[in-house]
Amino acid sequence: MRSQMVVEFGSPLKEVETPTPAPQGSEVLIKTGHVGVCHSDVHLHDGYFDLGAGKKLPAGNLTLPHTLGHEIEGEVVAVGPEAAGAKVGAHYAVFPWIGCGTCSACLRNEENLCASPRSIGCAPGIAGGFATHVLVPHPKYLLDYGSIDPALAASYMCSGLTAFGAMKKVGKPGVSDEIVVLGCGGLGMMGIQFAKSLFGKAPIAADIDDGRLEAAKKAGAKAAYKSNDPAARKKLVSDTGGAYAVVDFVGSEASFAFANGIVRKGGRMIVVGLFGGAISISLPLIPLRAVSILGSYVGTLSEAQEMMAIVRAGKVDPIPFSKRPLSEVDKALSELRAGKITGRVVLTP
Repeated sequence: MRSQMVVEFGSPLKEVETPTPAPQGSEVLIKTGHVGVCHSDVHLHDGYFDLGAGKKLPAGNLTLPHTLGHEIEGEVVAVGPEAAGAKVGAHYAVFPWIGCGTCSACLRNEENLCASPRSIGCAPGIAGGFATHVLVPHPKYLLDYGSIDPALAASYMCSGLTAFGAMKKVGKPGVSDEIVVLGCGGLGMMGIQFAKSLFGKAPIAADIDDGRLEAAKKAGAKAAYKSNDPAARKKLVSDTGGAYAVVDFVGSEASFAFANGIVRKGGRMIVVGLFGGAISISLPLIPLRAVSILGSYVGTLSEAQEMMAIVRAGKVDPIPFSKRPLSEVDKALSELRAGKITGRVVLTP
């Protein structure tokens, strides 16, 4: 098998050829058909998350060399003797957010919140999909994606699930309650679609880029605001009375400041993005405004299954995406790091 591996943090990936693994026990071997490129891959490639004030958090504590890639779609080509239900020749999307299986989070079926995760492509020693083949530990992590484009099916395993999981945390907005999708890249575009599906109403879009805002409006956003325009914050509050919920798919100091400035009393800010930085907030204003600040990290296996049922039923529109060969992974990571990608880039080995 061929893999594009991180051999040094921040340096170009290297193509490495290794023996194709043979699945053992309940394992399933997938021949990678499509693998999406995610902002998490950028942070893992850099080797850290930016905590602000010059502080860095090691990203994933990866041991090198390592194969990234967690938005995976492909064909079952071999199965272990205990991999019941996995059919050779069938195509699936792969749920990558796998836990240890024994901790309290895993026993609550929240493997994505496991303290000792075995997430495909994101955990030490667990190779991802920037390769011709990838091992999946159990058939239960293989999801039927129906008749949708397999490239999109791959993207739903992170950007889709992350957006879906975040929107589920919005709660039950009223008829006049407005939801703001802040950051309209691949995640935000997914967020717009799932907001429409879950709440029966279009959200508001906010971003610093005119192109992404235009794409958001084409995707169904009811209004668009330039979040780095000093007047936009006051205008949005004036137009809406303040947002019931702001889903921040950027996660930067500037995006949080914008979210905090537009959320209404009793509203909630859901931080999803990992751009980085730090914030300072006056503690009395949290109870006085009765605002909630929530973090959201991808989603559970059951949420992935619920999301894919919505997708298979055609209840969400596809987001923009482009396909590139796996050999262009470094270019894709660089463009994503620079904020030059609208929608999603999906690689084909």
